[in-house]
Amino acid sequence: MKRALISVSDKTNIVEFAQALVKQQVEIVSTGGTKKVLDEAGVPTVSIDEVTGFPEMMDGRVKTLHPLIHGGLLGRRDLDSHLDAMKEHNIQPIDFVCVNLYPFKETISKTDVTPEEAIEQIDIGGPSMLRSAAKNFASVTVVVDAADYTKVIEELQINGKTSLETRKALAAKVFRHTASYDALIADYLTELSGEEDAESVTVTYNKKQSLRYGENSHQSAVFYEDPMASGFSIAKATQLHGKELSYNNIKDADAAIRMAREFDEPVAVAVKHMNPCGIGIGETIEEAFNRAYEADSISIFGGIVVLNREVSLAVAEKLHKIFLEIVIAPSFSKEAFDLLSSKKNIRLLELDFSKAAEAGKEMVSVLGGLLIQDQDWIAESDKPEWKVVTETKPTDEQIKALALNWKVVKHVKSNAIVVGNTTQTLGIGAGQMNRIGAVKIAIEQAEGQAEGAVLASDAFFPMDDSVEYAAKHGIKAIIQPGGSIKDQASIDKVNEYGIAMVFTATRHFRH
Repeated sequence: MKRALISVSDKTNIVEFAQALVKQQVEIVSTGGTKKVLDEAGVPTVSIDEVTGFPEMMDGRVKTLHPLIHGGLLGRRDLDSHLDAMKEHNIQPIDFVCVNLYPFKETISKTDVTPEEAIEQIDIGGPSMLRSAAKNFASVTVVVDAADYTKVIEELQINGKTSLETRKALAAKVFRHTASYDALIADYLTELSGEEDAESVTVTYNKKQSLRYGENSHQSAVFYEDPMASGFSIAKATQLHGKELSYNNIKDADAAIRMAREFDEPVAVAVKHMNPCGIGIGETIEEAFNRAYEADSISIFGGIVVLNREVSLAVAEKLHKIFLEIVIAPSFSKEAFDLLSSKKNIRLLELDFSKAAEAGKEMVSVLGGLLIQDQDWIAESDKPEWKVVTETKPTDEQIKALALNWKVVKHVKSNAIVVGNTTQTLGIGAGQMNRIGAVKIAIEQAEGQAEGAVLASDAFFPMDDSVEYAAKHGIKAIIQPGGSIKDQASIDKVNEYGIAMVFTATRHFRH
């Protein structure tokens, strides 16, 4: 008789699976809570301690780590020496293993979990059995995912055994699963120990969806989700309407919500190709959207809009008039949803903004490697390092405008310049190879509204040509990090024109 070892934390469909195995003349060996569930369902089982002759102990920490178990899993059926050893030591082969692991991820996801509770959910015996069985996939069928129960049973019913291809695929899944499980443990303990710069990094992601294509139609792509992702992420957004997000949709939407989380007041963010084309704030979300739209009513076409308040019918009526790829908000009124969803191709996403202030690490792949850094997240409203460096001091209104546009400029691809006022951006110069080029684009986009406006630069001015151009076109206050060896030339130039300039001592490059 063939033998199966079943020990699962997640007992979804396990009774039905075990019953199907028994019908195929498979003896079931089980442990603890799993055995209890199977026994109650009338599935005949043999306990682990009956097999090993050794009792479970230490609160279940030691039960399956035994030669009679691992010998049955690892013994090769094609080697006489292995078969002889199994016979000599009375080791019965184990042909099927169905194991899933202690809920470590679910445990550490709880807000009040203690390290002691987390550590108790680090499974040792489970991964050991899975790895032993997966290594011996030539003879052993190993199942770690309840989604695979049906396939295994169907093959047994049709062929009396599973195919080598199936066993190989299931073994690969096991090693992916245990690697992911260990990665979460490694990450948790690394953080717990305070290690900032570990000698290696272990990361794991779960497949969320296959994408139709990548950045371009000839590129394949898949969207994977961080299993510990914050609630404030595109991976956690709920799509209410529209076709699936594309690769570019996801990247643009991610950029857009990063911008929106900078603001507590009602804000509307319009994004195109990962750059803001208009950002507006207001007393109401309708007022904020009006300003974001007015900031660049051309580039918003085919873009993404994020609003950090519920979308009302009044706002929906304005959104409905524009071709947009995506609208993201905490919620939509019924009337707003009904109106917007009448458009077949618009995607409507609901996102929880309550955790918007969270900011962790971010990763970027490069050929042959991975870059990891802290997200560019600073409470700019504190203005801890701001320093007025000019004879003319900024007014309170100008400080307010500088603060708004300084928040925006760090989300614009470098070299980046933003021209704006206290409530909206007016012109944005993004991704230029020289700073004066970005200044000219931003002022040109402002379309005559630069007079009296402020200008934000993501990095210092290497010479005074940019500030002179800004001054000649009506800019009255400038905010920039400072730090150039030619800072004094820029200071002298703005003093000449009688405008204010603030140094922040913080650079905001975004490549």
